Amino acid sequence: MMNDKQTIAECATLLKLHYVKVNLENTICQAQIEKPTYISFLAQVLKDEVKGRQERDRQRRLSLAHLPSQHDLDAFDFNYSSGISKQEMKELRTLNWVDQAYNIILMGPSGTGKTFIAGGLIYEAVKQGKKAYMMTMEELITTIKMKSISPTAMGNYNRIAKADLVAIDDIMLFPINKEDAAGFFNLINTMHEHTSIIITTNKAPTEWAQTLDDEVLASALLDRILYRCEVINLKGTSYRMENRQTIFDKQNIKKTEK
Repeated sequence: MMNDKQTIAECATLLKLHYVKVNLENTICQAQIEKPTYISFLAQVLKDEVKGRQERDRQRRLSLAHLPSQHDLDAFDFNYSSGISKQEMKELRTLNWVDQAYNIILMGPSGTGKTFIAGGLIYEAVKQGKKAYMMTMEELITTIKMKSISPTAMGNYNRIAKADLVAIDDIMLFPINKEDAAGFFNLINTMHEHTSIIITTNKAPTEWAQTLDDEVLASALLDRILYRCEVINLKGTSYRMENRQTIFDKQNIKKTEK
């Protein structure tokens, strides 16, 4: 015959109360020390379960977000990039523009923080409980091409189409054939006015027609992206080149040279 703890553990398994089961011993010990009322004890057990599920969901969304290794906007170095002020960054981090389905274009040369900012904003969105994802243009085109033959790609495509915020890194970096461009346009059209999009690019929107090799399609694409959009033109020296790392010990090299 099962004792009360075994009964609780079994019921927690059947009801899929993972955190109740995992923390059962600690929960009981804490209750024996603090001696809460029955209703307070039950409320705390349920609150812990909800908190655990929310954290697990947050971790799952962070994994799906596909963030770059550097994405903490608190560490953004304004000395290496101009075009965005600390106040503007603060406003971006509130994500009020996402609730209004605004888009952001981060434009500028390599190394000025475009990907860093995009990744940071996706991270902020996930922390706020939003469905947010980041990918390169190449990864997105691959998903679009594969969705008709791959259930995984179709799942990714549907997740992107229904997201709150999507960041597309390095858009228009490489030429895109007309079939892929049409698929990209269809996705943007589906997301239009309900999903916010962050775009990083080293090309001005006026140059996109050359990459797409289709002025009509480029015009229609820009019409949807720029309708509600903030264009941030980043300038400055490349952070990566200025902070280039080496496998050699510079101090030892200098001593040897002497």
